[in-house]
Amino acid sequence: MPADDAVFNSPYRAFLFDMDGTVLNSIAAAERIWTTWALRHGLDVAAFLPTIHGARAIDTVNRQGLAGIDAQAEAAWVTQAEVEDVEGIVEVSGAARFLQSLPARQWAIVTSAPRALALRRMAAAGIAVPEVMITAEEVSAGKPDPAGYKLAAERLGVEIGECLIFEDASVGIQAAEASGADLLVITSTHPHPIDTAHATLQSYERVSVAVADDGRLSLQNH
Repeated sequence: MPADDAVFNSPYRAFLFDMDGTVLNSIAAAERIWTTWALRHGLDVAAFLPTIHGARAIDTVNRQGLAGIDAQAEAAWVTQAEVEDVEGIVEVSGAARFLQSLPARQWAIVTSAPRALALRRMAAAGIAVPEVMITAEEVSAGKPDPAGYKLAAERLGVEIGECLIFEDASVGIQAAEASGADLLVITSTHPHPIDTAHATLQSYERVSVAVADDGRLSLQNH
């Protein structure tokens, strides 16, 4: 764990979670679909795949600058293919238990996935659906823009600066940094270690939450 471990035992009004790579592992499924798409468009798959994580499909498609395509239709194809392919999707170790231990109105999921895909993947991984979930359709700018995280805090009725964000991918980390919230990086789902000055967590197996008399949450690392 890096030196910046102040997020442990610090009080927060709410915890905000990315989905893919943070509470569930969908990397194999996502990379199967995006590989098919990349090959169809003549992209360098090895160079392309590391760029897909954490971003909305429409943003990934637009970033390629491909001529003569309907970006919305291409993103819709990817999303539908991902909805149909949930093979191998599992929770990040301990995530379902940890999320179930949190007070219902003090956590949210903020994902770059459309709602239908998010619900499908969460069901496949056994992750409970929170009362507040921000999906791709609800923001005009996806990560690394912090809009999704700010909207989640607003819907929970808390200040973003009183939240702790759980993230795993570079665009999500940038969104968290830009939001003004504290950040904890989940490291178990990517094959290469993330170089970050933020506190890190391998899984949820050895963490719990303490709820103070004033309702603030503190993350306990055992």
